[in-house]
Amino acid sequence: MKHFLPISALALLAASQVSAQGVASIKPLPYPATRQVDTMTTYFGTKVADPYRWLENDQAADTKAWVQAENQVTQDYLGKIPFREAIRERLTKLWNYAKYSAPTKEGKYTYFSKNTGLQSQYVMYRQLGTGAPEVFLDPNTFSKDGTTSLAGIEFTQDGTLAAYQISEGGSDWRKVIVLKTSDKSLVGDTLKDVKFSGLAWKGNAGFYYSSYDKPKAGSQLAGKTQIHKLFYHQLGTAQSTDKLIFGGEAAPHRYIGANVTEDERYLIITGANTTTGNELYLQDLSKPGSPIINVVADEKSQGYVVDNVGSKLYIYTNHNAPNFRLVTVDAAAPKQANWKNLIAETKNVLSVSTVGGNIFATYLKDATSLIEQYDMSGKRLRIIQLPGVGSAGGFGGKKGQKETYYTFTSYTYPPTIFKYDIASGTSTVYKKAGVQFDPSKFESKQVFYTSKDGTRVPMLLTYKKGLVLNGKNPTLLYAYGGFGVNITPGFSTSNIILLENGGVYAVPNLRGGGEYGETWHLAGTKLQKQNVFDDYIAAAEYLIKNNYTSSNYLAISGGSNGGLLVGATMSQRPELFKVAFPAVGVMDMLRYNQFTAGAGWAYDYGTAQDSKEMFDYLYKYSPYHALKPAVYPATMITTADHDDRVVPAHSFKFASRLQADQQGPAPVLIRIETKAGHGAGRSTAQVIGEQVDKWAFMFENMGLKYPMAQ
Repeated sequence: MKHFLPISALALLAASQVSAQGVASIKPLPYPATRQVDTMTTYFGTKVADPYRWLENDQAADTKAWVQAENQVTQDYLGKIPFREAIRERLTKLWNYAKYSAPTKEGKYTYFSKNTGLQSQYVMYRQLGTGAPEVFLDPNTFSKDGTTSLAGIEFTQDGTLAAYQISEGGSDWRKVIVLKTSDKSLVGDTLKDVKFSGLAWKGNAGFYYSSYDKPKAGSQLAGKTQIHKLFYHQLGTAQSTDKLIFGGEAAPHRYIGANVTEDERYLIITGANTTTGNELYLQDLSKPGSPIINVVADEKSQGYVVDNVGSKLYIYTNHNAPNFRLVTVDAAAPKQANWKNLIAETKNVLSVSTVGGNIFATYLKDATSLIEQYDMSGKRLRIIQLPGVGSAGGFGGKKGQKETYYTFTSYTYPPTIFKYDIASGTSTVYKKAGVQFDPSKFESKQVFYTSKDGTRVPMLLTYKKGLVLNGKNPTLLYAYGGFGVNITPGFSTSNIILLENGGVYAVPNLRGGGEYGETWHLAGTKLQKQNVFDDYIAAAEYLIKNNYTSSNYLAISGGSNGGLLVGATMSQRPELFKVAFPAVGVMDMLRYNQFTAGAGWAYDYGTAQDSKEMFDYLYKYSPYHALKPAVYPATMITTADHDDRVVPAHSFKFASRLQADQQGPAPVLIRIETKAGHGAGRSTAQVIGEQVDKWAFMFENMGLKYPMAQ
């Protein structure tokens, strides 16, 4: 069943070393003369200046002019890097191979997605049995420039109808289109202004979806989205007549999700105000007029109904189980007091999926996958043998299926799709990646290092076999550290550029993530957030101490909450890194909750309005506010003009202050993608373009050439 980021002597030394390498010979960049305004906000008696607040108005003419001027500086700089086009040529060649998604069975058809190599978007195909595949949906036809993407699709149980979402320019605001699968003819009108929503069919008559009231004109990107609403759309009727099922002013929640069980008996609703923890509701659709029943009345834990057998519900939860467990309960008396363990909590974090009348328990063992198969009574049938140490995902589908699919990958194992026979436990290769990469020439190993407070933190290091530990290897240190998100091993075509040139790709699993359960997550939230930055700094120090690299060859990278991580870390320890890549980051920790759904992140961050203690804590590490005149790493900030999740103003303001405060020779650039959002749905050309610029910027500012002698 489907279910639902003072100048120290060392800093001066680093600056002199940059100059000695010749990188700083580039003349000071002609940054735009960014206007400053006299804007002050008082928090608990402390006045905080916000000189670049005018950049929050992303639709204003002066902001657009600033964006254009900054992009011109960035492109002029990147265009002068002599090996930029050689990287583009190599990466484009590496990217040009056929890529597939795992297939799913919907009605009489098998559906899968494929990209022949350099297509802007994946194309969705279908086939009957072993017949020839045919195109079902081609998002490359949705727009001329390939920036409109397929953002999700759901079929009715019999597969005769499909409702799919499209995202234009990467926006989180979606449109929903319904069609008959037999001839792909449209059914009814297109639904508009749908955000943070799944689609849950109720038979073939209609479906449930969620959205907010659209912000006023002029604030479509940054306007607050506070009250989520669950609607039911009856096919053939106008969207304006859609029935409000849950949420709104009567039951205010910031996030509402819904799904219908495979037997179409129950509507399951989740309601939350933050990204962690949710209320749980249930409605028996087999009894017309039945009420929506509250199952979990608070948001202190997470809980989701992953399947049912008749009235027996299977609930995945971390209630009284920080590493999660699977419980059962009868829908007639579903309260937590009646829950019974089916798969108990262990020392490893659990996630659950079902298919073919079986339960697949995926455990995280030091951030890598361990998978066990159970029957619906909770009897363990087997441990699934995976190709190696890495990440496996899939094992989902309908009750009647005899087989399922999963994808296995690691930092040195390109994504491979396996067909899995549910009865025998046999895996066979279904689709192997065609990327030009020889795993035998590379290795990936896990190390553990000690953070500032003594906490043991895991980190995976990937590099070419025979790597010489001389402190001169270009190294990219990537991390996230927030929202209980698990960072597990996954292959990256882009990283081949680094690895085949003697580089090191390092990924630590910082606190704030979910790799060791909710306890690990909470250790990196609110007044414990500095733990995340300390873990990241300790990872860098480990790499330097063990001669994998040195500060002159170390770059840091992270996106969204990870962008915050990079911004905070480079402001605290600017001498430790040569290059920084904060992407779509949350940079203003005092005002993040004033935009879009930012208030929902308060569980992780706290807000400046909570208390003086919380304000003081946020003010100290907030990247935008923590900057001061100093020598900073070469920095390329990335964001997008249509990012309506972490609004681009975060990056605009951070870039402006960093350009003003940079006392060293290293460049501070901001690369603003147009017709793009928070990351999902970008065209292949946009993805390759950003990766090319990242490697070119990194190598140039490390004083390296491309390709490097090996």
